[in-house]
Amino acid sequence: MDRECKSVRSVYGKTLVELGKKNNNIVVLDADLSCSTQTQIFAKEFPDRFFNVGIAEQDLMTTAAGLACCGKTVFVSTFAMFATGRAWEQIRNTICYSNLNVKIAATHGGITVGEDGASHQALEDISLMRSIPNMMVIVPADATETKQAIEFAASHFGPVYIRIARTNLPDIFDESSYKFNPLKANIIKEGKDISLITNGETLVETIDCAKILSDYGIDAEIINVPVVKPIDKDTIIKSAKKTNKVITIENHSIIGGLGSSVCEILSENYPVKIHRIGTNDEFGQSGKAKELMNFYGLNANKLVQKIQELLK
Repeated sequence: MDRECKSVRSVYGKTLVELGKKNNNIVVLDADLSCSTQTQIFAKEFPDRFFNVGIAEQDLMTTAAGLACCGKTVFVSTFAMFATGRAWEQIRNTICYSNLNVKIAATHGGITVGEDGASHQALEDISLMRSIPNMMVIVPADATETKQAIEFAASHFGPVYIRIARTNLPDIFDESSYKFNPLKANIIKEGKDISLITNGETLVETIDCAKILSDYGIDAEIINVPVVKPIDKDTIIKSAKKTNKVITIENHSIIGGLGSSVCEILSENYPVKIHRIGTNDEFGQSGKAKELMNFYGLNANKLVQKIQELLK
């Protein structure tokens, strides 16, 4: 379904400026991708508090750690593939081991990086980040949730990983009424037949999927889980007890991401039939974002087909 969409990366850059005006301790670092990550907006407003370390992601993270040790609230940005892949050891041993106040706001996560292909499509970043002690992991679904997630990260002491989409996203949440709660998942729609658990870019597809499913007499419950770690176990368990059928949907590998987290929770607390939808044990490929979402079964129509098959 066609909707007007907004650049969540621009929202990130503008939110940094708003935060920077209120807090002189906020500094921003980038690894030579400030035009793509939109940290350039902060750089223009606060050139003395912006540092481009160049194409050196390990240096990016260790420099951020040093600034955090000096009392700064540090936001670092680059593509998700480079942040979590090239600099994993620095994030683990330098930032998280010391529980430093560094926020990694990584853009270009998931299959929707598009034409840049497998080398740039981070399909493992959530898995990598949620496995590290002290790290909080957030995957916002639209501009409003992105803005509030960044504001929360600035106020929260400790490491945070925020995955920001490359693609422009339609509004889902009302800016005047939505309140980001790091401890709670959002029940977007109540339902009784099946629980659909998702976040990020696949939330809007899941909402559209549920509308189509209703035409076939299937009443789906939709749960948005913006915070993958620490995850809201209670809401997930309660929904599973209601429907007894759970499907997770994510723009990420089914290994180690949201689906794996939900499986861990339910296997220990309420064993129930679960199916994970995401990319399988495979690399991505080059193509337009919408084409790739279709190819990997992540758009609304493909989700409907898959869910109908699973319910037979």
